[in-house]
Amino acid sequence: MEPNRADLGKDPSLVSGMFDQVAAGYDRTNTVMTFGNDVLWRAATTRAVAPQPGERILDLGAGTASSSASLAASGADVIAADFSAGMLAEGRRRHGHLPNLAFVRADATDLPFDEGEFDAVTMSYSLRNVQQPKKALRELLRVTKPGGRLVINEFSTPPGRLFRGLYRFYNAQILPRVARIAGTNAEAYDYLNESIRDWPDQRTLAAWIREAGWTEVAYRNLSFGIVALHRARKPLS
Repeated sequence: MEPNRADLGKDPSLVSGMFDQVAAGYDRTNTVMTFGNDVLWRAATTRAVAPQPGERILDLGAGTASSSASLAASGADVIAADFSAGMLAEGRRRHGHLPNLAFVRADATDLPFDEGEFDAVTMSYSLRNVQQPKKALRELLRVTKPGGRLVINEFSTPPGRLFRGLYRFYNAQILPRVARIAGTNAEAYDYLNESIRDWPDQRTLAAWIREAGWTEVAYRNLSFGIVALHRARKPLS
């Protein structure tokens, strides 16, 4: 099969097709490329969401639903939503036995959910793949209950100049080689590097979240700013 290669235009059909192709090896490759930090980042995201039994939670851009399964372990009812049919199929294969985890194919800019449906909404490493991320943030606000929680975990900009330079070298020169060794679509990880490099820094994303209507916006860096964990709430009125 010819590798599907998305670009910074982020055409939804190209991006979803690319993720369809890498779904089977996606989690394994991520663990190798992040030296296991993806597991720590997932745990930090779950703690930030703070899921409670009986809550309804949307995990948007859920991919293979590893993050969704972590949230569902709390007893919350979790919807794993993604626009990649291949990713959702892999998620169902791995986690479909969980009774409080459901899978929905969804467009982040036009969610198939009612207003105020969720106690918490979250996205991990997927907002930057959306063609209109500001619209997605507004959609997340719409489907969240007043007072509900937002958690965005996304690749970001390390604030230290030396570490930032080393990180960009790794992404540009080492990461594609690791992807080839792991047997996945190396062109997809070329796109990954481009999308990270093009993505705004922590303060800019925090500003976008505020502009979308969220309040109590804050973020903290993980792993020296390789990723940043953003949190916010929907106003009560």
